[in-house]
Amino acid sequence: MPNTKPEADDAEDASNGKDTPYLVPGLERGLRILGEFTPRQPVLGAPELAKRLGIPRTTVFRLLQTLESLGFLERADNDRNYRLGVAVLRLGFEYLASLELTDFGLPILERLRDDTGLTSHIVVRDGRDVVFVAKAQSQEPIFSSVRVNVGTRLPAHATIHGHVLMGDLSLDALRELYPEGKLEQFTPVTPASVDALYERIREDVERGYAISQSSFERGISVVSAPVRDASTRIVAVVTVTIPRAQIDGANELIGRVRAAADELSARMNYRGKHLQAEGGSADKYLKSLGIK
Repeated sequence: MPNTKPEADDAEDASNGKDTPYLVPGLERGLRILGEFTPRQPVLGAPELAKRLGIPRTTVFRLLQTLESLGFLERADNDRNYRLGVAVLRLGFEYLASLELTDFGLPILERLRDDTGLTSHIVVRDGRDVVFVAKAQSQEPIFSSVRVNVGTRLPAHATIHGHVLMGDLSLDALRELYPEGKLEQFTPVTPASVDALYERIREDVERGYAISQSSFERGISVVSAPVRDASTRIVAVVTVTIPRAQIDGANELIGRVRAAADELSARMNYRGKHLQAEGGSADKYLKSLGIK
């Protein structure tokens, strides 16, 4: 007679309504290992991972070998360390292909690029990072020096994309996201504390867009505006990149970026008060600003 005890235990755990979800420890640890690899630290070894995650080194070795056998990791540095493998890339592209944002957003990005001559992106937030998930590349030669591609990650607290994307967060939520309090500064204008970050975020929320002139990367300016979905949450930003320290014709450019973001919001079934462009029409919105 088969032993049904494990299934009974599972059912009991599920019915108890415990605060923590039922986790598979090996899977959870493997996914945490993958999450440690970043553009800033693309190569890691077992000793470092064991120390970071508080997992025995022998367990980390087994998990690394399992992830390597499945293609999620590959050897680096003469086989001593690891880096992400092609299976992670495949999952990333499948995820991007499944996003409504990219389906609806690409034609809007391309039109924004054509209207402004500027490279345009859709950016989302993943925890403490922002991730570029769609791109319409400008054909202007000057943009060849701007290396921001689909999949690029940047620190949310140090970029205006992140400030806009965190516009729905309360001060308590920000403190939970950044428990260390003191934030890494990339330039003199990077918010150095959670309180300073919250103040910057609220300014951008009140404005309805964010603009940065060489505040994160020298010689690069950007304009970003929020995209909301049917739940009214900010789920993305539409942004354009200007390969100059200063922005010419800022008012018209801001209007076009906001109109594009509003059009994408409308396609995501957002119908709230923040929607500026009636029917998602860039021309009507620009006209309302006295620009066109």
